[in-house]
Order: sequence, then C-alpha cells, then structure tokens
Amino acid sequence: MPGKDELPSTLRRSPRKAQETWAATHDSAVGTYGEGERAHRTAFAALKHAFEKVGDHWEPTRRKGPSDAQAAASSRSARPTEEGVDANASKGHLLDLARRLRVPGRSRMGKGELVEAVKKANRRETAKARRR
Repeated sequence: MPGKDELPSTLRRSPRKAQETWAATHDSAVGTYGEGERAHRTAFAALKHAFEKVGDHWEPTRRKGPSDAQAAASSRSARPTEEGVDANASKGHLLDLARRLRVPGRSRMGKGELVEAVKKANRRETAKARRR
C-alpha cells in the first residue's frame, strides 16, 4: 500500500479497510493536489464517510455518508469538523460510544454535548496511545 508509510497513528490501529481507504484517497489526492495538508484533509474526508473515530482508532459506521455538516459540504469552508465523531448518528449511538469511552455524566447530556464529550475522550485516548 503506497500511502502506508504516511498512515497516521490512529489508522495504524484501525481495520485494514480503513487503512486502504485512507491510503488510496491520499495517493490519488497527492496526484491531484501534491503532497501536503490538502491531500491529508481529502483522505480524512473520504475516511469519515464510512468510518468513525472511537477512542484511539477508526471503526466502520452502520451507515455510509457524511459524518458532520462540514463533511456534507460540497466546498471547502471554515466550518469546524467533529474530528471523526459521527454527529449525524442517533443519540443512542452517541450514548453507547460515550459509555465505551467512560464519559462521566453522559446520561444527562444532550446530543451536541455528547458529540463534544466523545471528541474530547477520543483526543485523550489517542494521546494516551501515542505515549505507549
């Protein structure tokens, strides 16, 4: 896999299909845009249509499609992303993720709060995995 040397650490801990999706898109984007940030953003955008970030790795989603408003946009904008959290998922799904990530106070949170709490837990788990 040509892009394998550049796989982010979260993808190295993810299923092979996620790695292949990112690498194929990255390699194609490098051919179009050149090496750099834009190729990486393009690869992550493609990844987020079929996978979601859970802790320190990526897992397949139940449904294919954009994970947040930025991923659904047809053009590049300044809108922030949800960092791999599927903000379009049901509240029940987000509660399940929060439970798996041991987010305190999750039962009292609204959907937006759950998305933010899962993003924070994902960052914490990724940082912990990188220290190992």
